[in-house]
Amino acid sequence: MPRGPKGEKRPTDVIGTAVMVARIATGEIEDGRESVKDPAAVSLGRRGGLKGGKARAATMSPKKRAAIARKAARARWKKP
Repeated sequence: MPRGPKGEKRPTDVIGTAVMVARIATGEIEDGRESVKDPAAVSLGRRGGLKGGKARAATMSPKKRAAIARKAARARWKKP
């Protein structure tokens, strides 16, 4: 039986996959997938912390944010 990207076993044919999906839906077998979210990001989100673009924007001055927004608008509306 082939393995998926995370190492899980899964059927090779369409019918086998359909049967497996039905069994998961009825609770006959466990899904076996884990959450793909970053636990650190989840905990930061619950506490109101910042990560990624929001953290970057929080450290920038309003003038710098406006310059980046202007550049993005120009790129968006640029004629090919």
